[in-house]
Amino acid sequence: METLFFFYFTLSFLLTAILYHKLRPIGDNAPPTYAVIGGLISFYKNRRRLLTWYTDLLSASPTQTVVIQRLGARKTIITANPQNVEYMLKINFINFPKGKPFTEILNDFLGHGIFNVDGDLWHAQRKLASHQFTSRSLKEHVEVNVKEAVKSKLFPLLDSFADAGEAAAAEVDLQEVLRRLGFDIVCKLSLGFDPFCLGDLRSISHEVSILKAFDRATEISARRAATPISAAWKLKKILGVGSERVLKDSLIMDGMSEELIRDMVISFIMAGRDTTSAAMTWLFYALSRNAYVEEKLVNEIGLKFKDDEFDDFKEMKYLQACICETMRLYPPVSWDSKHALNDDVLPDGTPVRAGDRVTYFPYGMGRMESIWGADRLEFRPDRWFDIEPGDDGGALALKEVSPYKYPVFHAGPRVCLGKGMANAQMSYVVASIVKRFEFRPVGSGEALYVPSLTAHMDGGFNVSVRRRRSPGGDTCQDKVRI
Repeated sequence: METLFFFYFTLSFLLTAILYHKLRPIGDNAPPTYAVIGGLISFYKNRRRLLTWYTDLLSASPTQTVVIQRLGARKTIITANPQNVEYMLKINFINFPKGKPFTEILNDFLGHGIFNVDGDLWHAQRKLASHQFTSRSLKEHVEVNVKEAVKSKLFPLLDSFADAGEAAAAEVDLQEVLRRLGFDIVCKLSLGFDPFCLGDLRSISHEVSILKAFDRATEISARRAATPISAAWKLKKILGVGSERVLKDSLIMDGMSEELIRDMVISFIMAGRDTTSAAMTWLFYALSRNAYVEEKLVNEIGLKFKDDEFDDFKEMKYLQACICETMRLYPPVSWDSKHALNDDVLPDGTPVRAGDRVTYFPYGMGRMESIWGADRLEFRPDRWFDIEPGDDGGALALKEVSPYKYPVFHAGPRVCLGKGMANAQMSYVVASIVKRFEFRPVGSGEALYVPSLTAHMDGGFNVSVRRRRSPGGDTCQDKVRI
């Protein structure tokens, strides 16, 4: 009995000492850190608001960098400092690969796809993928795949909700509409077949097995990264239980038995579908809360998007500014991590040990006063314009912003190959919708940004659909030609 009492007393004493003995914080404005467990307590308390927590820590840090330690994980350095981002993604790119800890989390889902590999395999896939993103391919993609999907699927669907809305309240989840549209488009482009996710015009809720499996796999893989102790999901995987069993079942997709081809295609689909649909959803959300911006955009589209042609969007500078401003505040990918190969020092003086995780944080960077000014939290597309001198007294020109201040398409050697294609697709879809329809949110609450592998709006974006009225009061009833 005495031995048992002594053991209990000693264990209690050690646990108390661990919890109440703070270590000297590592780096500027680091959260409370304790012996053995590191910053696990702070991480656990803030696990449901990590984006806000990280942003607050970074905003208060003189270097816009913080260091976090967790039980069972290597030190994590989180930065919103553009100089650090450029150093990681370009200047010393070779020392900051994705690394095994990152690829292990996503291996079951992305496998050896381009977003989850380094070295020769990454180079080979990037070279292969680059042939898909030529100017000619981009134009053909919009002229054929995007136009056809918009006119044969999206317009009839939105028309059906607008018609229903004239008689009674008709709501639709715009986020789900755009996600399904994006899935159809990217599958047609990458696989050559149309899964018809947006094909059933009677009900937007009809299930498509491959889409459902894709969504489950994305959600569970993202959950791994947010698990405070990584051993938890690894144990569930070994035992084949819970979410790990669901993930395994979701990855048995029809027609994808060749592993490398499957991995490449899944990476391509995830990039082409989730990022663009997320950005467009948040753009329509921002327009619904900023009537002045919506009015300016409607006027520009009415003047410059007359024939619905591919090249029209290049002249719509305000539309481009709206897209940029949306992704500044609501980036499709909220953060991205690398793992140091060798000891290093970031430009702001933060030491990095081999194996440390270094995370750059686009969501937080879009909210840094040091980068965007005091009005950083406002949706203001005009911030993207410069006055270009000329004989007519000057004209608006889009600003050239460093990708290391605005890394929504990554930057450096791994910059997104599909940036031009994504911009063209979003521009065409948004302009086509804004010209013909207007949306009003159902409810007035503030939307919640959820940082999965690609960010989305929690609970969807429920809106009512109406046909947009022209300045003369008539509704837009353009005939759809396919």
